Amino acid sequence: MKLTNWMLAASTSMLLFSCVSNKKFKAAQAQYGTLETKYVTLQGEAEKCKDDKAKLEAEKLALNTKVDELNKQIKFLQENNTVALRQLQDLSVISASQAESIKKSMENIGAKDNYIKTLQQQMAYKDSLNMALVINLKGAIGNLDDKDINVKVDKGVVFIDISDRLLFNTGKYELTKQAKEVLGKVAKVLLNQPDIEFMVEGHTDNAAYKSPVGMLQDNWDLSVKRATSVVRVLQNEFGIPPAKMVAAGRAEYNPIASNDTPEGKAANRRTRIVILPQLDQFFKLLEPAKQ
Repeated sequence: MKLTNWMLAASTSMLLFSCVSNKKFKAAQAQYGTLETKYVTLQGEAEKCKDDKAKLEAEKLALNTKVDELNKQIKFLQENNTVALRQLQDLSVISASQAESIKKSMENIGAKDNYIKTLQQQMAYKDSLNMALVINLKGAIGNLDDKDINVKVDKGVVFIDISDRLLFNTGKYELTKQAKEVLGKVAKVLLNQPDIEFMVEGHTDNAAYKSPVGMLQDNWDLSVKRATSVVRVLQNEFGIPPAKMVAAGRAEYNPIASNDTPEGKAANRRTRIVILPQLDQFFKLLEPAKQ
């Protein structure tokens, strides 16, 4: 009898141990699956960042090539001016005022050389800021489908394209609840960049707009109203200063895809946020240095 009781207790212990181990194994499997999904997502984001970086490097390479060409021209002019000045002085053909004029021209060439170097530094700095902004935006937006929202750099300008199905119902310009969630994520990054200004553009496909009450005439009206709806929410609900924003409508006249397919039409129905370049920083380079 005692032997039977002992065997029963041993069997029960083994069964309980097997159940606990099986639960832990399944939990570990589930955790592994979650981590693997996050790993794949992070790999995709890393590849997109690499693509953006490659575009910036290509633009920077093109700028460096232009700078090299200008430097060669400067060197050529400096050498020729120096030789000409020496020859003219040796021949005593020019007056002192003419020689001084040539000397000033050479100094201007030197100033132009310094200007090019400064401009090159400014461009490199701007590229770095743009890349940091793109990375921050993608991090804030998270795992939203790239078909619905896309952040990119094109010719040194940052663009944020948001599909209208995330923001508006068909033919409407009132923002949806989901729209405010998306715009809140974008606004959080923009608020951390107090020096930037941006433009909100409304875009449509080429389908004729039909207003049920006659308030809007066409796609021009619809695209502008959608842009102003976004701007108002960014100002009133997320605290972005209105002086930093511009609202614009482009109707169907700046498509990014063909309107001959449903997929193309869907791509063209979008709201675009354009981070405006700080041109005043470059204009300051043109101002004469204070003595």
